Formats: sequence, structure tokens, C-alpha cells
Amino acid sequence: MLNELAVSSLTRDSIPVPDYEPNADGIPQYFRTGTQYSLSDAGGDLRLSGQSEAVITGVCETDFSGYPDCRDEFVKALNHAVNLGMAKDIRFETPLMWIDKAETWALADYWGQLDLVREETLTCYNGIKGDGCGHCAACNLRANGLNHYLSNKAAVMTAMKQKTGLR
Repeated sequence: MLNELAVSSLTRDSIPVPDYEPNADGIPQYFRTGTQYSLSDAGGDLRLSGQSEAVITGVCETDFSGYPDCRDEFVKALNHAVNLGMAKDIRFETPLMWIDKAETWALADYWGQLDLVREETLTCYNGIKGDGCGHCAACNLRANGLNHYLSNKAAVMTAMKQKTGLR
């Protein structure tokens, strides 16, 4: 049913994922309505079963791709709505909300997980793990962030530590 309601290049094989367009205005056509809601709903279910006290999501407002559900305001409102609907408190944590992609790479490096994140995570809208397709907006943001971090490690690491409170 969701596939029928949320028509985008992420839910239809017949709609190609567009290449990165740096000056595109508005909500990207690959936006999938309700993604963050779906994830929070699953987290709420874990909370109700006693298996979790928090939902941790990697959304980021600083250099997001125009997705309205990646904004801090949305996550806070959703957290409030889920708590009202469950009559039980759960925290929505967004540790990446105020750091950019380069600082996200610095955070992975800080914890000794740079290679794991680089090789084993999925960002690509075409579903290709690691460096991805190299053409979509997600791959562009990821690559630019990594390149900026690798070219400016000390400065980016310092900025990330200041924003996150790490030492």
C-alpha cells in the first residue's frame, strides 16, 4: 500500500534515480513521504515491548537534501506525538542533527569506525553499499563530506568535538 501512495524513484523501479542536481529547488522527487515516521513507529513498538528507551536516528538538518522529515522541528514533534499515542515516554535521539557530513566522518573516525562506515553502510539511493553509484544526491553529499574531512582532518575533528562535546 505504501508503495502505491508514495510514488518516487525510491519506490518504483520504473522511475530512475536522478543524478545530483546542485541547484534543484523544492523537495527532491526521490523523497519518500513518512520514512522517519515509519522508523519511529518501529522504535515505539520496541519501547512498548520494554526493549528500548530511545530511538536513535541519523537525520541531519545541517546539510540534508531538502527532506522535511529530517528537520529537528519534525523529529521533536514526532517524538511528542508518539509519546502521546503510546502513553509511554520514549526519547528520540538525533546525534548527527547539528553536524555536517564531514563532521559525521570525523565522528566515525573518532570512534575508530571510519573504514566500517565507509565500506559497510548504505547511503546511495540506488542501493549500492559503500561509495555507492557516485551520481545521486546522497552519494554526492557523502563523497563531498568524506573528501572535505580527509583534506582537513584536524579542523573538522575539532569542529565535531566542539559541537558534540567530545574530547
